[in-house]
Amino acid sequence: MGDAPLAGITVLDLTQFEAGPSCTEALAWHGANVIKVEEPRRGDQGRLAISERPDMDSLYFILLNCNKRSITCNLKEESGKALLRRLIARADVLIENFAPGAIERLGFGWDELQKLNPRLVFAQVKGFATDGPYAKYLSFDMIAQATGGVMSITGMPDGVPIRPGATIGDTGTGLHMCVSILSALFQRERTGQGQHLQVAMQDAMTNYCRVTFSRQPMMQEPAPRLGNSVASGAPGGLFPCKGGGPNDYCFIFVARDLTVHWERVCKAIGREDMLADPRFCDGHKRIEHKAEIEENVAAWTRERTKQEVMEAIGGAGVPAGAVFDIKDLISNEDMHRRGIMQTVEHPDRGAVVVPAWPVRFGGEAMDVVRAPLLGEHNEAVLGELLDMPPSEVADLKQAGAL
Repeated sequence: MGDAPLAGITVLDLTQFEAGPSCTEALAWHGANVIKVEEPRRGDQGRLAISERPDMDSLYFILLNCNKRSITCNLKEESGKALLRRLIARADVLIENFAPGAIERLGFGWDELQKLNPRLVFAQVKGFATDGPYAKYLSFDMIAQATGGVMSITGMPDGVPIRPGATIGDTGTGLHMCVSILSALFQRERTGQGQHLQVAMQDAMTNYCRVTFSRQPMMQEPAPRLGNSVASGAPGGLFPCKGGGPNDYCFIFVARDLTVHWERVCKAIGREDMLADPRFCDGHKRIEHKAEIEENVAAWTRERTKQEVMEAIGGAGVPAGAVFDIKDLISNEDMHRRGIMQTVEHPDRGAVVVPAWPVRFGGEAMDVVRAPLLGEHNEAVLGELLDMPPSEVADLKQAGAL
């Protein structure tokens, strides 16, 4: 990938599970030389801790570590630390998401890293702010969503807070960090100096709640959960479709002030008579009579599949989206054709379908390369970055560094 956007950028990836790996995978998709530095015996905990096979990397790991290379490095041994110091001197970015204080206890805090490489961008992903009251607390995706406001606004109005199915606490935080790493690299071109970046998963989640923050000052109580309804639209919500399965629904939204959309949806479902109904004559009245409108629309959607509803309503120029489930998407021919879904061949797992980077460059999708096996690139990486011959790699392994 010599002509890729981040070609020539070397990233040392000391992350595990999802929040960190999702950041480095995005960098790798853009052509960065991402070197996953792993503990020699089991590597990233996501390899086996979430696998249904004790002898095989999990699909979870494979989907979060594409386009990377893997080396092993024993940071509990001085020889392993010495090796990492040599690699840091040649790197552009170092990123970690260890438990609070762990990287500093290993001797790789910001002050030490600046001495090794003043141009280094050092990125840290933590559960909570390092200077806040919860600095020492551990966190995972669901903890971040709970403490960052996301769960409080997710769910039905009369129900309990719900954790969204998408792991925005992890991947969402990782992508926030990815953006800032790119910004720091751009800044380095002007200043010649590296940068210390920190993101708390809790803080990243608040950024996803900005629209609700805009409504909160107008309310006395905490902003409520709205479920699937859209207060500003009628019809506005999920509509049941033919089949009756758990995902046989289509979301239809007609904004209160978009009369042209209201006219289009009435024509699309063959209910032009509603256009003359005084109860539905303007946006405010349609909101007032939202239940009647949606009952009429649902009577029409129940006779059609979610794809048919989406094509009829969306094709008429009204916002509409079928609830495509993961099984739908993983087998979607158009997504495979466009490279949004790609198939990689893994030496243990065989063919694995991987969701790729969604942004296209020059109309082309980014290529996906399978995730590495543990330590697969020890000789290649150490030879390239440190001019280390295979015999020295073997000696390091014998000494316990690898």
